[in-house]
Amino acid sequence: MRAGVVLLAVVALLVLILLLVLGWAVVTYNRLVRLRTQVSASWAQVDVQLKRRHSLIPNLVETVKGYAAHERGTLEAVTAARVAALGSAGHGPGQQAGAENALTQALGRLFAVAEAYPQLRANENFLALQSELAGTEDKIAYARQFYNSAVQSLNATIQTVPTNVIAGIGGFKQETYFEAVGDERADVSVRF
Repeated sequence: MRAGVVLLAVVALLVLILLLVLGWAVVTYNRLVRLRTQVSASWAQVDVQLKRRHSLIPNLVETVKGYAAHERGTLEAVTAARVAALGSAGHGPGQQAGAENALTQALGRLFAVAEAYPQLRANENFLALQSELAGTEDKIAYARQFYNSAVQSLNATIQTVPTNVIAGIGGFKQETYFEAVGDERADVSVRF
């Protein structure tokens, strides 16, 4: 009789341990899902701001064209960089970051050209577009920072023991940061 009670207690303890482990696994899996969803949502915010930026650029280029027609190379570089940035959408943060950074550099050259034309700097349309673009750039920077923070949280959780076991079973993968690479980290060089 006493052996039966001990056996029942051991079985009950094993069931309790199994339930605790399963509960932990479910909680951990759900946390990983929330983190992955946060990464996706924050990437969508980066994408929204980049689309806003891409919509502003043609208007800005057209405004500058009227004043600086002989700066054709700069205008074409901005247009080409915009097309490349639009084409990189959906190819992941790494490739899109490269295209967006090239666009940022081209815009820097465009604004440097604008500095040479006092009439353009005084143009209300140009000033409004420049202000909108500056505000959008700030929003992009914030969205990138939020995205990278979400990626950091997910990646750290995926690498942490024992969560990495559930991440491996659940097929969770590390995400890529949205960052500048190589030449994109250099200062913009403007030459006339």
